[in-house]
Amino acid sequence: MTVRHVVTWKLAETDPTVKAEQADRVRSGLESLPALVADIRSLTVGVNGAGPDDNWDVVLIADYDDEEGLRRYVEHPEHQKVAAYIRSVVSERAGVDFVV
Repeated sequence: MTVRHVVTWKLAETDPTVKAEQADRVRSGLESLPALVADIRSLTVGVNGAGPDDNWDVVLIADYDDEEGLRRYVEHPEHQKVAAYIRSVVSERAGVDFVV
């Protein structure tokens, strides 16, 4: 079984330059996690490049062996550091976890 974790964020910032910097920091923070969290099987981060007014700004797609692996990831101290920054710059979050 593989659990896929998909999360997307809308950044609160309206200035395009600052928003791009924040999106890049979110991306780089998330992309640092596979080297630090053994439960991550794959991780992809995308930053929106089209339709900035209609689309969400950043998406995470990550796979784990099972729900327990996802739980360990969510609770991992390194993930918590990245998540704290993300929470500080987003206005909205949506997520879905499903078996593939």
